[in-house]
Amino acid sequence: MSAPVQFGTSGSLRRILDRLFVSLTALFALLVVGVLLVTAGVIGSRAMPAIQAFGLGFLTSADWDVLDLKFGVLPLAYGTLVSSLIALVLAVPVSIGVAIVLTEDFLPRAVRTPLSFMVELLAAVPSVIYGLWGVNVLIPLLLPFQTWLNEKLGWFPLFSTPASGFGLMTAGIVLAIMILPTIAAISRDVLLVLPSEFRSASMALGATRWETIFRVLLPSGASGILGATMLGLGRALGETMAVTMVIGNNPVISPSILDLSQTIASLLATQFGEAVEPLHIGALMYAALVLFGLTLLVNIIAELLVRTIQLERT
Repeated sequence: MSAPVQFGTSGSLRRILDRLFVSLTALFALLVVGVLLVTAGVIGSRAMPAIQAFGLGFLTSADWDVLDLKFGVLPLAYGTLVSSLIALVLAVPVSIGVAIVLTEDFLPRAVRTPLSFMVELLAAVPSVIYGLWGVNVLIPLLLPFQTWLNEKLGWFPLFSTPASGFGLMTAGIVLAIMILPTIAAISRDVLLVLPSEFRSASMALGATRWETIFRVLLPSGASGILGATMLGLGRALGETMAVTMVIGNNPVISPSILDLSQTIASLLATQFGEAVEPLHIGALMYAALVLFGLTLLVNIIAELLVRTIQLERT
């Protein structure tokens, strides 16, 4: 008669632990939201002098004159978005290719395992190392190619300025290398967790390996790969040190990707320590608030796209 009583006690204890676990996870989730709101509130309050002085004109103005206290974030937002877009264009196809190679049996398992580890290890390299590599290795390698592009294709707006090595293209390539491990590692995990029946059923119906990859596996993992891409984009938007070292730090809007530019993150890194005027500090915090909004917007769009893809597949 004692066994059922012990079972009942154990079941009650399990239910209590389940409720405790749910309560704790809900608390942690609310804590994350609270940290997000507090962060936005602190940045917004520090930016208030610039918000009151410039209003929404701050978003459309191209002026950034510390001496005359005239500030606008448009060229900085342009540099942030264009360098991140270049990084995505370069990194996404390569990352998906790496994920396919690491999940399919193109290579022996003894080779795939260390390759997977090396890809994940790249994500842990500090950004300043990428910046030093960009200055000392990438720029000398790219400069002859960029000069050739300007000489041969200078009539095209994308290559219309003389090359100096620094600029949007170099920053985009460095960012692409930085976000590639993140996108590749998550995409690989997404492809690995797909049911093996997908591959078996496709092959049984006569599809080739590549047809199975491009028509079955990649569409099935599209939501996860998209989420990985947006995560990489979020990192590219906020990357600071490496971009500061290679982009040239000149806040101008130019159609040429060979031209110098500057991002919001690099502006904060280079000017925040020297800012003394309240309006200058407010403008920097206003720029940080814009970057915060851009990153939040990217994550919201990514979440909506992932949900849309999941709904279409159900």
